[in-house]
Amino acid sequence: MAGLIAIRGLALAFSRDGARTQVLAGLDLDVAPGEFLAVVGASGVGKSTLLRVIAGLVRPDAGRVTVSPPALGRRAVALVFQDARLLPWRRIADNVAFGLEKLRIPRPERRRRALEALARVGLADLAGRWPFQLSGGQRQRVALARALAVEPHVLLMDEPFSALDALTRESLQDELARLCGASGQTVVFVTHDIGEAVYLADRVVVVAGAPGRIVAVHVNPAPRPRSRAAPALRETAQRIRRDLAEPDAA
Repeated sequence: MAGLIAIRGLALAFSRDGARTQVLAGLDLDVAPGEFLAVVGASGVGKSTLLRVIAGLVRPDAGRVTVSPPALGRRAVALVFQDARLLPWRRIADNVAFGLEKLRIPRPERRRRALEALARVGLADLAGRWPFQLSGGQRQRVALARALAVEPHVLLMDEPFSALDALTRESLQDELARLCGASGQTVVFVTHDIGEAVYLADRVVVVAGAPGRIVAVHVNPAPRPRSRAAPALRETAQRIRRDLAEPDAA
């Protein structure tokens, strides 16, 4: 299967206070259409930077990142952050439709797609509310709906559930697994939570070191739908922990 994302020889450094720090080095990775790929690693290893390079927000110093071009009226990528980043002066449906405005889609079609995306995340009845009237979990669902509304080739998610309480986080993990399973959405999901990664992903990429590099890639053996208590998930999580504890041995 051809890669929807192809990363070859990716390297990136940042300059700060006159010093140059290498963040990522020598990354090679392919993401297949319909694949849910998780990227795990310690804080500061370059996981979020990798997402921003894929999104085109940061230019690499070396190598290349190729994302297959989308059809008319779709975006190549959409990025969901840890913070929902909703516009407080827009009602919920208008927040979801915001990303469609740059695609020059007519207003009635923007409205239809926004309401459809809200229905997919279970918030159709909250379309007329303001962001301050929603809980943290609901706001994060709106952020997911906003990303889904642009029908991206690739959904990029940067620790989107890490600020939520445990019950809300698990509920949104289940919702995301259901949505992506039903639609075949391609996802690159950054997290520091190994349990979250093995529950959601088809493959888990382990990034470690300074500069950050891929030290292991694990194919998830657990079939869907999954139980968090499945022995295969626990075994995969243990291997990932060993990779992170001893990256040079991976």
